[in-house]
Amino acid sequence: MVSHSLEVHDRKKVLNAIAFTLTIAFSAVSIPVKAQEIKYSERYLYAYKKYLNAECPVKNDSIQHFVYFARDRELIENHPLLSNSMFKGAQIMYAWNEFESEKGKYDFSILKHDYEYLKRYGKKLFIQLQDVTFNPQYSALPDYLLTSEYDGGVAMQYNDDGTPGGWVAKRWNKKVRERFASLFKALGEEFNGKIEGINLQETSIGVNDSLFSYSDYINGLKENMLALKMAFPTSTTMIYANFTPGEWLPGNDKGYLRSIYEYGEKIGVGLGGPDLLITRKGQLNHILALMHERQYTVPLGIAVQDGNYIGATGDVTEEEKETTHTNIVPVLHAFAKDFLKVTYMFWSNQEPYFTKDVLPCFRNSN
Repeated sequence: MVSHSLEVHDRKKVLNAIAFTLTIAFSAVSIPVKAQEIKYSERYLYAYKKYLNAECPVKNDSIQHFVYFARDRELIENHPLLSNSMFKGAQIMYAWNEFESEKGKYDFSILKHDYEYLKRYGKKLFIQLQDVTFNPQYSALPDYLLTSEYDGGVAMQYNDDGTPGGWVAKRWNKKVRERFASLFKALGEEFNGKIEGINLQETSIGVNDSLFSYSDYINGLKENMLALKMAFPTSTTMIYANFTPGEWLPGNDKGYLRSIYEYGEKIGVGLGGPDLLITRKGQLNHILALMHERQYTVPLGIAVQDGNYIGATGDVTEEEKETTHTNIVPVLHAFAKDFLKVTYMFWSNQEPYFTKDVLPCFRNSN
């Protein structure tokens, strides 16, 4: 089983590379910016300022709020969400190899346990299905896929500095997708209509594989989306579509990420992503822009994950984080509700921020 502490450690390194400095950004509120001076790539850079007056507690509105536990599924027991009417349930990450130890041999016992436990408290389960890891020591796929029959099954991911960053399923490989679709089918037969929803992992990858191509990758993502929808016609289905390799919006727009959003709307698969980074140009020009700039009939979801509560880049001490920290939960909520118009928000159970920042803003509505 993948060690979550190692996963989080490595993910934090990735987040440190992309995190935003809210403390600095918020201090710039008084700086006037002329509309004609703003580059197109910076058109949403100051959109968050509209929401700086948001306060706690947040209102009980149409957004479905879930607490995200990553792989720490045991933490749902006796968690405050169970007695808080503002939270609809828990989002838990499950690795592919936790469900399929051998080819076609499925075991959903841990999923059943979590579903039944939450159900006792009137809470829902949202599955995040993991076919990618952020630690090079671990793969999320069953061992039988890591063979020549499936071209190794996975590809190494690389960080921006060229260091190994984890493993991702070869989503561009037809045989790997067929096995993934079989897992969807088995899960759907037992849990469609019972769980609140299920989402596929983020589309952003960085690989160096001889058989990889941009078109095969995008087509592979779409095939996974369709297979998931067919397996779960009732429960919410969603893909975390944040970035795609081979393009960078808005200047180098090949239509890859846009086509994922268009396809999701076409077949009824929800669209979302990790990391609500409201001052980061990368996110603002990709996932956040694509959510904002058109209307959708499918559900939209955004995750506030580890690192998103902290207004620092990670190169400061823990003491400095505490002295400069500001509760940005009401700003994030207001931005997601008004600017993105999301259906779902997934709030990371990261401490001390969940207890200090999130819970005071999500008081029982009863």
